[in-house]
Amino acid sequence: MSFGAIFDWDGVIVDSSAQHEASWERLAQETGLPLPPGHFKQGFGMKNEFIIPNLYKWTDQPEEINRLSLRKEALYRELVVERGLSALPGVVPWLEQLRASNIPCAVGTSTPRLNIEAVLKVVGLEGRFRTIVTSEDVKHGKPDPEVFLKAAEGLGITPSRCVVFEDAFVGIEAAVRGGMKVVAVATTNPLESLSRADLAVRRLDELSVARLEELFARDE
Repeated sequence: MSFGAIFDWDGVIVDSSAQHEASWERLAQETGLPLPPGHFKQGFGMKNEFIIPNLYKWTDQPEEINRLSLRKEALYRELVVERGLSALPGVVPWLEQLRASNIPCAVGTSTPRLNIEAVLKVVGLEGRFRTIVTSEDVKHGKPDPEVFLKAAEGLGITPSRCVVFEDAFVGIEAAVRGGMKVVAVATTNPLESLSRADLAVRRLDELSVARLEELFARDE
């Protein structure tokens, strides 16, 4: 075991951005609350508890924030069932390569646990991750590194020996702050905009275990 692999969820393992965007829109329609222009892009990768009061400015009351957040995620799960979902191209071959090399894998995400559990079944990836850290497990959302640090702890591997796979700018920043290597996946943002990461790829199966080991070898 040469390193640990920590994956963000949306935009890395699956692309459910359309379902997430639609769930916010359904919630806004249901409640009569307004959505700001470009709302989804602004909040991408952030926790609902930050988005609702700070970006959408719907309410600053904790109970109402929680109610709206739970309803939004329930609408998301409904949409996943309605529309279906599959792993992004390259994800399954890459996970197979990591498993063959005995590289332990984790998920570190701002997505609620119920969403992860529901989607794992839909896409057939149950049992692929040793530990899963979700929004309920952390106090601070990305770009704070807490979610990735907890994932590393769950793997039993020091953060400096972990590599994070991310698509969002806030997630890349969180990995850097956590002292981890980071591979950016160009599912959400253009490849040329991801220079903050150690590597940037269009899909995960462009990678090899040897290529990632080279990232860590630079520090030795």
